[in-house]
Formats: sequence, C-alpha cells, structure tokens
Amino acid sequence: MGKKGERGARDKAAALEEEARNAARKAEQGEEEYQCGGILEQDFAELCARAGFQEIPRVVTRPHGGHPAAALPEESDPPVEPSLLAQIQSKYSYFRPALQVELEHEDPKSAREVFIRGWKVEEKMLSVLAKCLPALSHLQGLHFWKAGLTDLTFASLLALLPTCTNLRGCSPPPPPPPPPPCRTLAVEGNPLPERSFYKLISEDSTLAHLCLRNNEIDDEAAGLMGQALAALRSSHKGLVSINLSCNHITDVGATHLANALRLNRSLLSLSLASNRIGDEGALKLAEVLGPFALTHTEVVERRRLLLEKESQERGRLPQRQPDVKSERPSSHVSNTAIDKLQPAKVTKALNKKKEKELAKKEEKEKALMSMVQAATVAQAKKEEAKQGKKAVPPAEQKPVRGKGTKSGPKDKRVQVQEVEVTEPTETVNPLLEPAEHRDGKVFLPGNQVLLYLNLLRNQITEVGLKAFLAVVEHQISRVPPPGGKGPTGLLRLSLGKNNYPADSKTFARIQELMALRDPLPKAGARPLEEEQAASGT
Repeated sequence: MGKKGERGARDKAAALEEEARNAARKAEQGEEEYQCGGILEQDFAELCARAGFQEIPRVVTRPHGGHPAAALPEESDPPVEPSLLAQIQSKYSYFRPALQVELEHEDPKSAREVFIRGWKVEEKMLSVLAKCLPALSHLQGLHFWKAGLTDLTFASLLALLPTCTNLRGCSPPPPPPPPPPCRTLAVEGNPLPERSFYKLISEDSTLAHLCLRNNEIDDEAAGLMGQALAALRSSHKGLVSINLSCNHITDVGATHLANALRLNRSLLSLSLASNRIGDEGALKLAEVLGPFALTHTEVVERRRLLLEKESQERGRLPQRQPDVKSERPSSHVSNTAIDKLQPAKVTKALNKKKEKELAKKEEKEKALMSMVQAATVAQAKKEEAKQGKKAVPPAEQKPVRGKGTKSGPKDKRVQVQEVEVTEPTETVNPLLEPAEHRDGKVFLPGNQVLLYLNLLRNQITEVGLKAFLAVVEHQISRVPPPGGKGPTGLLRLSLGKNNYPADSKTFARIQELMALRDPLPKAGARPLEEEQAASGT
C-alpha cells in the first residue's frame, strides 16, 4: 500500500510539472487564451489539444431521440483490403470514447444534449468541458452514463452546472425570447461512496429534471435526499421530477422520501421502480397522498406561521383616522397640564376664553362647510344642465383627485385591496393549507401536487395495493378533475410487477380508475403497466 501511494504521488507531481511546463511554454510564445465559438466539435478538439491530451475523443452527432448505436457513422467498405491492425481498429472504433451531441437543428451551434457514455471522465476532462459547455447557447441537458465519476469529480461537476446558462434557466436576450429549457441532468451508473447526490437538490441548484438511475443509492442516501426535499425554505422549488429507479432503496428509504412529500409542493414526478420497497414503504407513500395528521413539531410551526400571517395582515390594514369633531386642538391638549398647576380663578378665566374661541371656530367651520356644499350642488346642477343627463349616484362615481381633495379612510381601504389583488401571489406554505380538526389532531388534505408515482418491480403485496386504492378513491372524490382549478392529484400510478396475485381485483380496480384520469390515453394500446414493463423503463 505504501508503494502504491508513493507511485500515485509521483504521478500526480509529474502531471503538475507537465501542466506548469505547458503554461510556461504558452506564456513564452505569447499564446492567447482560446475563446470558444459555440461549435462544440471545434472548441472541444482545440481545448483538448491545448490541455495536452494524447488521444482526443471524437464529437459525434446523435440523431434526435435516436438510439446510442445510431450516433456513430456507418463504416464504408474500403476499396483495398486493409491490414490486420486497420481491421481491428475499424471493428472496435465504436467502443472508443466519443462525445455524443444531439442538435436542435442543422446548425452546428445548436447543441441541445450532450452525452458521455461508457468512458471515464477525469478531472482534466471536466476542466475542458467547463470551458466549452458554457458557450453552448441551446444546451438543455447533460447525460453521464457509466462515466466513472468519483466524489472529487462530482464536486467539479457541481461547480460546472451553474456556468451553463441554459441549465441555469437563463435565456438569450430577446427578440424573440426562446422557450424555457428543460434543464436536465442524468447521472447513471456512477455510484458515489460519500452519497453526494443530495447536493444536486441544494438551494442554488435550478435543475428541473434529475435522473439518478443505477447508482446504488441506499437508504442513507435516500434519507439525505429526503431531507433536502423536505426543507421548506431551502428546498429546490424548480425540481419537478426525480428518477431513482434501479437502486437499493428499501422501506426505510421510501419512508424518508414519503416524509419529504409531506411539505414538498414542487415535485410532480417520482420514480422508484426496480427497488426493494415493500408494504411498509408503500403505506407511508400512500399516507402522505391522502389526509394525514401533523406531528407535534409541525403543529407548533403551523401556529407560529398563523400568528405571523395575522400580524402581517394587521400591518397591511389602514389605520383608522379620528373624526374631526372629536379631535381636540393641540393648544387645548398642551395646556391641560398647565391648568392643574394654576390657581382656580385663573383656570376658570382661561376656560371661558377657550370656550369662546372654540365656539367661534365651530361657527366659522359650519359656515365654510355650508358654502362648500352650496358650491358643489350648484356645480352639479350646471353639469346636469349641460349634459342633459341625470347625476350619477355617489356610489358609482369614480374618485377624482384634485389639488385640494383628500382621500378618506374608505378610499384608502379600497386602494389597499386593489394593490393586494394585483400583486403576484406567493407560494402558500403547506402548513397553512385548510386543516381539519378531529380526535384532538390536526389533519392536512395531503400532497395533491404529485402527478406521477412509479413503483414498478418492487415488493408490494395486496396490503399496499389496498392503501393506494383508498388514496385514489379519495382523490377522485375530493380533488377536481384534470383541467379544473386547483391541484389534481395522481394522474398516473405504476404498480405493475409486484408481489400480488395476477388476478388481483384491487390492482384491476386501480387500473380502471387511473385510466379515467390519464390525460394522454392511447386508443388501442396496451395498458401503461404492461407497456412500461415491456420497455424496461
């Protein structure tokens, strides 16, 4: 072990020396830093050559939605019989490292998806990708299949993602603005010992679709991901689908993910196919999709949020202004303290003077009010005579602001309500959803945002099927149908290839109910369960 460690240290030191020599050579020759032009084939080849790669992987165009085997060009028969070495090279050229690219259209600058399949990506190669990928303005997805990622290279991949503008959700400047990108990341067949996949669901991440199939994700890794999804204030709000198929998740991991769905209201699709989930995990998942009771911690948090909401609403309400008649002059208020210190005779004289002054002021105010009312009535009559129409009732008149007009408390209240309606609505905390109190507990209606749940090829029996049947029946009776207002609930539920009898009436009933809710039914096609099982998805 000591010799291997020394050998690795020597190799690393030699690599650092070679990079230093290359940097010095570039500085001596005055070579400028390469500016990527957005054509991946040219940029990737040039950056690999400058990084000192002896063998540069090819950049191959992949047909849109095509099979990986169709990505490589067909080999034409040579006119002359090749040598044995040439035959071997042409035979195994398919297995050479290649960077597969799917284009949006024929323009070479429209790289849409980038695929790395079946060859190890090291730190040096990721540094090259970090330079050429941000220049792709149409990039929507990155796919790493059995790329030999480690915890170290995975950290470099995390640093690479924010630099890709379209994966970050940024669009080119108008006109006209393009549609929002898919922001997809697929990391398959790359198990990580430190279980770092939960870092993809951080607050700074803006991925929408995350595929983590065949990564040996266990219950501990699923627990870390569940914590990231359940964190209400720091969870990734843009993540709408997660694929955790073909992993090692059992009932414990399914329970962690079910607890995350209690408060997560952004996830639309969750795939847990080909795992080791039994009835216990199925019951937990079914529980959060229907009405569930809050825990003591959640009840305390709900009360705190309700008090905070009430205080905010009180702060938004306009303050009541006192009436003019009940408002006391500032001089009278300021002299009350002095009156107590003065002799009785002096205070009586002052009070008489103040009463006379107040009476004169009231008379003047009444005279002014009568004059103003008379002027307004006369003006209204003139306008009616000119227009030849009846006066509009005061309730239907629109308030017109002039230089000397002031809005009263009612006008202010109406203005505040209008502003509140026009403001964009914020995401409602799930703990503030309408609750039901029974048996001394607080029940929420459950997660009605999740649209698709895939539990194909697990270990669920008839017990788990009955729990899901109850949930489906409840959602159909309470949740509005597709196209209606509000959450819709499950539209697809995949439970095929589990441990229940082939003639299970419960499974048949679930299939019958879900077929009515499927937004994209296929006429004359096989059921969804059989189709997915046959395709291996």
